[in-house]
Amino acid sequence: MRTARRRTPAPKTLAARLAAGLAALIGLVVVGALGPGAAVAQSPAGRAAGDRPAGTQATGLHIGEGRLLEGNGNDFVMRGVNHAHTWYPGETQSLADIKALGANSVRVVLSDGHRWSENGPADVAAIIEQCKANRLICVLEVHDTTGYGEDAAAGTLDHAADYWIGLKDVLAGQEDYVVVNIGNEPWGNTDPAGWTEPTVAAVEKLRAAGLRHTLMVDAPNWGQDWQGVMRADAQAVHDADPTGNLIFSIHMYSVFDTAQEITDYLNAFVAAKLPIVIGEFGGPADQYGDPDEDTMMAAAEQLGLGYLAWSWSGNTDPVLDLALDFDPGRLSDWGERIFHGVNGIAETSKEATVYGGGTPGGACSVGYRVVGEWPGGFQGEITVRNTGSAALGPWTLAFAFPDGQTVTNMWGGTATQNAGAVSVAPASYTATIPPGGTVVLGFTAHKGGTNTAPTAFSLNGAACAAT
Repeated sequence: MRTARRRTPAPKTLAARLAAGLAALIGLVVVGALGPGAAVAQSPAGRAAGDRPAGTQATGLHIGEGRLLEGNGNDFVMRGVNHAHTWYPGETQSLADIKALGANSVRVVLSDGHRWSENGPADVAAIIEQCKANRLICVLEVHDTTGYGEDAAAGTLDHAADYWIGLKDVLAGQEDYVVVNIGNEPWGNTDPAGWTEPTVAAVEKLRAAGLRHTLMVDAPNWGQDWQGVMRADAQAVHDADPTGNLIFSIHMYSVFDTAQEITDYLNAFVAAKLPIVIGEFGGPADQYGDPDEDTMMAAAEQLGLGYLAWSWSGNTDPVLDLALDFDPGRLSDWGERIFHGVNGIAETSKEATVYGGGTPGGACSVGYRVVGEWPGGFQGEITVRNTGSAALGPWTLAFAFPDGQTVTNMWGGTATQNAGAVSVAPASYTATIPPGGTVVLGFTAHKGGTNTAPTAFSLNGAACAAT
C-alpha cells in the first residue's frame, strides 16, 4: 500500500538495487541456498505443503499440495481487492460493490488497537457476515504491524496474535469463509532476517490457542521481500504450523518492475509446493519505479495463484484508488485494468463453491420488498423460496443493509444485527421449508435518508438467487 497513512515501501536506492540484483543473481546460481525448493531437500524433518500430521483433518479453507483449497477439496484462486475498512468503517456498501464487479474475495484492513482504533468483536463479526452475504471469501488482516523494526509506530506480530486470539469466539465456525492474515508487512528494511522468528512464534501461538483457520503471513521489506528472507525461510515457517494450513503473501509494487523478477519469485514457491498469493499489488508508476502489473496478473493466471489488488478506494494518494470516492460507477484507469482488463477479475474470477460456485440460487431464491415507508422508518417483507428437491431446515438467512438500516421487529423469524449485517433464524413455524415452498418474513426497521435494498442473500452460507 502506498499512502500517507503509513510509511510506503522504501524505495530501492542504487545500493539497494545492487544488493537486490546480487541477491537475485546468487539465487539463480545457488538456488539451493536461497529458494524454498532447496529447503525441502535440505530439511529431513520438513514435509510437503499440505501434508498434515496423522489424526488431523482439514476444516474449511485449507492447504493441499501447495494449493489453497475449500473444505470440499475444490481449488480456490483468489481474485479480489483490498478494502480499508478500519479507516472507512462507514463504507458498508463497498463489499457489495466489489462483488458486483466480479470479485470472489476481499482483503479487509483491520486494526488491533496499537496504532489505530481497534476493530472490536462486533465489528469483525459484522464484516464476516457482510462478506458471506456478498459471497466473498474474507481475508482479515491487522495493519498495525506495517514496517515493524523500521517504523517506530508499528506494532508487533505477537500483539497481533493476541488480537486474533481475543476474536476466537467470533472466528470460530468461519473456517469456510475466513483467512486470517496475521499482520500486514510486519517488517521493514532494517535487518529483515529478524522477520522469521516472530513469524514462527505468532503461528505457533495461534495454533496453540486453537485457531484452525488458514493463516496468511506477509513478507518483510514492507511486504516486497526484495532481500529474499521469506523466500529463503518459507519452508521453516511453514513447518512451524502443525496443521500445514498456512499461505504466504508477497506484495508487489515497484520492486517488481520486470517480468523476470516476478516469474522467478512466484515459480520458486510453486516449485517447492509452498502456497503463495499476491496479497497486494499496484500498477501505476511512482517515483520509485513502474510495477509490471501485466506480468503479475498473467503469471498469477498461468500458475493458478490468487491476487488481491490495492485498493478499493480512500488512498491519500488516489493513484491507487480502483474506484474514485468509493463509487463503483467511477472506476479509475487502475480500476478498469483490474476489473475489466486482460487476466482481470471479470475474466478470471470464479466464485467459491461454498457460495454455489458461480451458480447462485441452486437451492433457494429470495424476494425483498418495502411494504411502506414513513419518516425514519419502514416496513419490509422477505420471501424465501426453496427451489431444490429436498426440504430446507433449520436455516439461517444472511444479508446486509447498505445504508445502515436497523431491524426493530420481525415476525416469522428472529433477527440478529451487527452494523449492517443481518442474520435471521426461523420461528418454530417457519423452521422447515418444503421443496417448492416459501416462508415470508415481515419486519419493521429504522432508516436514514436513503433506504437502498439489500442485493445479496445467503441461506446456510449458500447464495440465493434474488427475485
